[in-house]
Amino acid sequence: MSHKAWMKTVPTENCDVLMTFPDTTDDHTLLWLLNHIRLGIPELIVQVRHHKHTRVYAFFVTATYESLLRGADEIGLRKPVKAEFGGGMRSFSCEEDYIYENIENELYFFTSQERQNIIRYWLENLRAKQGESLHNIHFLEGQPIIPELAARGVIQQVFPLHEQRILKRLMKSWVQAICEAQPLGTVSRGWHGGGLGVPAPLTPPSAPVDEICDYFGVKIAMYFAWLGFYTSAMVYPAVFGSILYTFTESDQTSQDICCVVFAIFNVIWATLFLEEWKRRGAEFAYKWGTLDTPAESIEEPRPQFRGVKRISPVTSAEEFYYPPWKRLLFQCLVSLPVCLSCLFFVFLLMLGCFQLQVGPRPARAGLPAPCVLTPSPSPSPQEFVLSIQELPRIIRFLPKIVLAVIVSACDEVYKKIAYWLNDMGAW
Repeated sequence: MSHKAWMKTVPTENCDVLMTFPDTTDDHTLLWLLNHIRLGIPELIVQVRHHKHTRVYAFFVTATYESLLRGADEIGLRKPVKAEFGGGMRSFSCEEDYIYENIENELYFFTSQERQNIIRYWLENLRAKQGESLHNIHFLEGQPIIPELAARGVIQQVFPLHEQRILKRLMKSWVQAICEAQPLGTVSRGWHGGGLGVPAPLTPPSAPVDEICDYFGVKIAMYFAWLGFYTSAMVYPAVFGSILYTFTESDQTSQDICCVVFAIFNVIWATLFLEEWKRRGAEFAYKWGTLDTPAESIEEPRPQFRGVKRISPVTSAEEFYYPPWKRLLFQCLVSLPVCLSCLFFVFLLMLGCFQLQVGPRPARAGLPAPCVLTPSPSPSPQEFVLSIQELPRIIRFLPKIVLAVIVSACDEVYKKIAYWLNDMGAW
């Protein structure tokens, strides 16, 4: 099913996340999941719609502004603070919502990425109660419902919708800027800053990293910020290397000296580049509110994590816990033996196919087998099989065909085993 067909169905303001189902999904499954979402996540607004061309059902999911504020408080979303209250970034709190910038503006306080992130957090943390089941799917207590249904194929896909208004703006300020020439001597500020700024003709057009961050998230924006910074910094070794190559004489001594000089320059350049990017990366991280993100020990566990509920000794909050010794026991007694057995099985199959290709080594011509003192050159693959003239030509290539079939079959089997080991390791 095409994403574009769904994107044109309703405006993005009425839908943030889209959940689609296979065309074979029955009404009982839809009603069961819809009921669980509405009871388990009352903050969400879910509309059920049917696509007339693909005959596929979908849930159009969004939330009210007040619900999103509570969700931002729940996940600790970092938002900019007004200057009169100290400025900077701070985790959102509903009790002090008046201190945040643009809190009065419902349309612009949350970016589309932030709204979708809050809704995704709610959906992924919809957990089953003890004894719940859907058809032949039996949930464990506390198991995330939507990730499990997606893994079983009950849910076809869950994805956020684009905002055409912002995409068009990014198209003009970012994509189309690549084809537009900048005035000579101007500096492309969006890609770099500080000591590594160079004239625009030597650098790519500026990327609106702040707009990219607001729409696609910090990771994507940080990648493009680094890519532009790296591209700009590569101008220095390129120019220096070109000059060095131009004035290098053809004798070996001059070439060796230039190689040493260029190597020393690269060491100095790489050191300065890393230090400069550390500063620039820290600036972006502070600006986008990720400089002092919480440690992994106090982050929310992934939705696929399962275990028994307990009170965390660190945060004093309820959490799922699985003893480390049980995980280590499973890895030593199950994961490791299964992996070694798979490797041993593949090795035996490969050895058998190669042996069938090569076959027994014949004795040297004119001498009986016991008189052979020096080994003959190793026969090429398939020499033994191809020497049997009575076999059809295709049959003589049977060892390689068998090996190719076995590799493909083992790939599918090992993929299922890897998924199983990964699911068992999600405890």
